[in-house]
Amino acid sequence: MQTVTEIALEKAVRQVFTREQAALWVGSRGARLDALLKRAVASREIWRIHRGLYCLSDRYTRGRINPLELAQRIHGPSYISLETALSQHGWIPEGVQAVTSVALERSRVFDTPVGLFSFTRVPQRAFLAGVRRIAVEGGGAYFLAIPLKALADHVYVQRVDWCSAAPVVESLRVDGECLAALTAELFDEVMTAYQPGRVTRFLAGFRKDLKL
Repeated sequence: MQTVTEIALEKAVRQVFTREQAALWVGSRGARLDALLKRAVASREIWRIHRGLYCLSDRYTRGRINPLELAQRIHGPSYISLETALSQHGWIPEGVQAVTSVALERSRVFDTPVGLFSFTRVPQRAFLAGVRRIAVEGGGAYFLAIPLKALADHVYVQRVDWCSAAPVVESLRVDGECLAALTAELFDEVMTAYQPGRVTRFLAGFRKDLKL
């Protein structure tokens, strides 16, 4: 009889699978399934990401699991934002230790064998305004905030009272040349996401500085 690992190597889409999928593979949802999964995790053939979500270990994937794509499976609805998004876009110079996301539900942190995943709740009127779907080679995808949306989320999460472009450059060390990519249309789109308050004041002041 095949082990869960052997079946996952054949059937797991992009090396990730759920407990429900494993139950269908082995034809059991009870103690037998739990024993098979526990054995595979103990032997480090499979990694448990969190309750009900697993992936093949690096022994089989050789680092091919995309953490940004995996974040969407761990906790959602969510999109990559904050420091990770700014780093992905090349707006901040330093590397980011955790994969940072914004979530519609409660804030949570997951420390997994693949890495640390942080999800912060940001209430919004239009959750995916200023967010783009990024296709991944091989058929996967994840949602990524555009730089302006990531900055707006940063203002909300850090509770900073920014009303101009200066702190973006000085505090986050964003290269001034990056700001040239911002347009009036992007400000219009991102502004729709938030209730009037700290974030909308920041966006209005930032836009005024850029004369857009």
